[in-house]
Amino acid sequence: MSRLTRALTAALALTLLGAALTSCTDDPDHVTLRVLASPELADLQPLLDDLEDDTGVELHLDYAANADLDGQYPAPPGTQPYDLAWLASDRSFLLRVQDSGGRLTRPESTAIMRSPVVVGLRPALARTLRADAPGGRISWADVADAAAEGAVRFGMADPRTSDTGRAALVGVATAAAGTGTALREKDVSCDRLRGFRSGQTLTAPSSRDLLDRYARDPARADALIAHESELLSLNRSGDLAEPLEIVHPDDGMVLSDFPLLLLDPDRRDAYRRATDWLLGDEAQRDMMRATFRRPVHQDVAPAPELRTAVGNALSFPDRLSIVERLVADYGDPATRAADQVVFVLDFSTSMRGARMDQLRAAFAGLSGADDTSTGKFARFYRGERLTVVRFGGRVLEERTVTVHGDADLRELNRTVSGGGYDDATAVWTALDHGYRVAADAVRDDPGRPVSIVLMTDGENNAGLSYEEFLRRHETLGSEADEVPVFPVQFGEADATALDRVADATGGRVVDAGRSSLTDAFKEIRGCH
Repeated sequence: MSRLTRALTAALALTLLGAALTSCTDDPDHVTLRVLASPELADLQPLLDDLEDDTGVELHLDYAANADLDGQYPAPPGTQPYDLAWLASDRSFLLRVQDSGGRLTRPESTAIMRSPVVVGLRPALARTLRADAPGGRISWADVADAAAEGAVRFGMADPRTSDTGRAALVGVATAAAGTGTALREKDVSCDRLRGFRSGQTLTAPSSRDLLDRYARDPARADALIAHESELLSLNRSGDLAEPLEIVHPDDGMVLSDFPLLLLDPDRRDAYRRATDWLLGDEAQRDMMRATFRRPVHQDVAPAPELRTAVGNALSFPDRLSIVERLVADYGDPATRAADQVVFVLDFSTSMRGARMDQLRAAFAGLSGADDTSTGKFARFYRGERLTVVRFGGRVLEERTVTVHGDADLRELNRTVSGGGYDDATAVWTALDHGYRVAADAVRDDPGRPVSIVLMTDGENNAGLSYEEFLRRHETLGSEADEVPVFPVQFGEADATALDRVADATGGRVVDAGRSSLTDAFKEIRGCH
């Protein structure tokens, strides 16, 4: 080969190489999409290179999405908007869209994977709970009951910031309501999760951070509430001395479907290329193997770890106000503010016999004897402060306990079951006394929610009149203003008078005649 031929050959080779490089970097079908993603999705990063190679679509994930994209979509002024969002769940976001009055448009959404929110328990704890559970099937109610008792210390992501934590909270609250349907406004009018919350000892802004914190210090909790996929991945990581046992609560779970949302309609072509690839059988299998999330396609066989049926999938609320009330009541998981409840109880002679039997049974149930699902959520819990004021024609006895264990509950029940009676009924004198106890409690610990439960079976016939009670109440100041009264109407109680005091203090009346005293007390647990 001549020198000229060799030179021409080398020039041609360089030209072809340059053309190849240009075609790689300037491919007209190649596009980069900015994606606002839930932190839990960081485990998908290794698979995104394959997506780019096969489709020309590069997904650049920013793991900063909050629970409902509030303050993130639409993009705040002066910031670059995202093309897509990839969330663990878009339910809270869609409720925000629904509640926006047309300001926000519902984006196109495609479910990519599925995973239920479940409980991971240390094996010894799982055996203990299963031994006491009907049929050995552990429920959210069982977990709540054990948490209230101090037997379960759990970790859960903060529902204010994490869609995983929010899904967990909705699941537990739906089980607590006991209706079998999506939560309604009246189901969250009182906080049924105080006992459950008392067992939380670990939290984080996202479930990914939660699992990292737990892996660094497993002694902080003996249970984790997170997606099944995350707990299985944690077990596989080898970071734990013993793997957690995955429990699918018998009373149902919220199922997340990890949707990919199209925020910028101009990116629809690239969005469709990405979703078509992600929904392909090979990609579904690869994601399942890498992350333990369940495929959305039924014809993709589940991995051995995923052959347990999801079971009862719980519905998400259909109103934003319900979710907001639930999250606000749960508050900051890093702080613990146990309630104080002042029970003002009628011990006039008309309460003798069957009525007193009902009262004692109600307190026994709240102390742990009620093994129904609603009873387990409503029970007295560790750290709760309980005051009993017994009255007849005057205040007969006052007793306060802070629940640390069964001994405190036995003392409380002895106060209710062992007291004597009185011939008269001084309702407003007793309630005045209860308010002075409550006002002192607010003054001593402003962060502690305080409420009064007034139970009577008759009309006021001694002591203060209602008008005198109101005048004395006004002198107690702002501390008393924060304390509502929840009267329990029983027997021949004056319904009109009880309605008046409930309205005046921000509480509401519960009629025990419609069900039982036990159900009435359960109905107002957590009301404040």
